[in-house]
Amino acid sequence: MIEVSHLHHSIGRRPILRDLSLRLPRGQITALIGPNGAGKSTLLSLIGRLVPLQQGRITLNGADIATTPSRDLSRRMAILSQHNAPGSRLRVAELVAFGRWPHSQGRPAPEDAGHVAAALEAMGLSPLAHRFLDELSGGQRQRAFIAMTLAQGAEWLLLDEPLAALDMAHARGVMAQLAALRDAGKSVVVVLHDVNHAAVWADHIVALKDGALAAEGPPAQLCTPQVLGALYDMPLQVMQVAGKPLILHHLPG
Repeated sequence: MIEVSHLHHSIGRRPILRDLSLRLPRGQITALIGPNGAGKSTLLSLIGRLVPLQQGRITLNGADIATTPSRDLSRRMAILSQHNAPGSRLRVAELVAFGRWPHSQGRPAPEDAGHVAAALEAMGLSPLAHRFLDELSGGQRQRAFIAMTLAQGAEWLLLDEPLAALDMAHARGVMAQLAALRDAGKSVVVVLHDVNHAAVWADHIVALKDGALAAEGPPAQLCTPQVLGALYDMPLQVMQVAGKPLILHHLPG
């Protein structure tokens, strides 16, 4: 379990997170949702130790992440941020192999090659393994970065908007792969802008607004017109399709 306690974070004089406390369950897909500027990406970056903690405490299975050695943390937790700028002459397989660094330390073994191949296959990138990244579409590059995260083999996967630039088929494929990883014992925390993906695929939803916890719980509990309408400040409709919530905007007129 990841536990966040009394987290405060500011950029300059602008508060981003305000006294945030929550628990992210192990062995589930947790979706972070909320309007732009709610603090979702900042929270994920603090958990993944991409930015320094200013105030508060974050623990992973009881261990304080601030004092956990980097190599130990990277073996237990893999994070994909929104902003990735690889060298244009990097091949897809080379990028994915970076995910094995916590294990190989630059001296890859046959086991590492197996993890890379499996991650490429999972993201449908095996035919593109030897292509340069600048030869790929935006969606293909995004899947390459997700594959790099999968190759790390960590228990926890933290993904910030992994569906960005993906078409419907590939977005569904990524979420299905995350569900398969969850079923295999992984724990997933994912920032999602499309609340319907959260409603269909997540086991647990954390809703943030203005840097604070607005609501949390299973999709059936959170995906109501009242909760989501207040979260996004707009009228919404919720229908049930195949036992899952489907969120719709009110049509104009």
